[in-house]
Amino acid sequence: MLDVFFMAIAVVFVALIAFVYLAPARVTNFALGAERSRSSLVRKEIELPNGLHYVYLEGGQGDALILLHGFGGNKDNFTRVSRFLVKHYRVIIPDIISFGESSRPPNTDYAPTDQVERLRTFSQALGVNNLHLGGNSMGAQITMIYASLYPTEVKSLWLLSPAGVWSAPKSDVLKVFAETGNNLLIARNVEQFQQVMALGMEKIPWIPKPMLKVLAQERIQNAALEDRILHQIMDYSVEKQIEGMETPTLIIFGDRDRVISIKTADILRTLLPNSNVSVLHGIGHVPMFESPQQCAKDYLSFRTSIQPMEVKTSHVEK
Repeated sequence: MLDVFFMAIAVVFVALIAFVYLAPARVTNFALGAERSRSSLVRKEIELPNGLHYVYLEGGQGDALILLHGFGGNKDNFTRVSRFLVKHYRVIIPDIISFGESSRPPNTDYAPTDQVERLRTFSQALGVNNLHLGGNSMGAQITMIYASLYPTEVKSLWLLSPAGVWSAPKSDVLKVFAETGNNLLIARNVEQFQQVMALGMEKIPWIPKPMLKVLAQERIQNAALEDRILHQIMDYSVEKQIEGMETPTLIIFGDRDRVISIKTADILRTLLPNSNVSVLHGIGHVPMFESPQQCAKDYLSFRTSIQPMEVKTSHVEK
């Protein structure tokens, strides 16, 4: 009887492996859909009056929390951590324009300030005028600029391995870029895609090779545009713009971050008087993906700590 049971399991396992190799795109989409469903997130789309098309994930109710992925990432970078957030907030995770499934207009400016204006148009189209913002790397850079330009609209900031503080010591990745112009975060083939994952994460998830090839295609096809965007990111420092900004802020870094120096946190703590820093051990550049439960725990604790300030602000606004 046991022999039959184990034989059945073996047959199912072989069938699954065969399916991965025969239909990798379908399996990849199914896996992404399952992760989103598990986090109570729904894929949505919106066409803005300016012609831009946003694809985003949304779930939960309550205060709006918009989360922005980093350079080369997409909305699914925040799927895992959202599992612990949707019970408390209305979580909205867009593909930033020029990444993921959102529009990629070729002849336009992708400076962080331009992305802020697009994001504001997007949020207003969803009926969100007062919000909490979170972002990873490039996404965090955009959120800081958003808060500096529209301080009365942003209630708090959640910065995960934030970019844009260029007076900080250069990481190994940014040293190579500064000295040679070689962008190690660009993936022009599957092997480079794997290298980017290794640079970005300390805890790399196992992904079957056929599915890895599917995931890599988005980055490979976007390589030329990403190369241009990175230069615009690197040309824009947020430091003078955010100095003294009183928006309550939580900063999270992984101590194994190879993309952005962890010393950035010390500078931000000086620039932002209402900021707190959390360092996660054994974690790389995308802490919300590598350690979603701990990131969510830190964020929920942060939001609880600023609730009296939020209530007071809401009372004054009325």
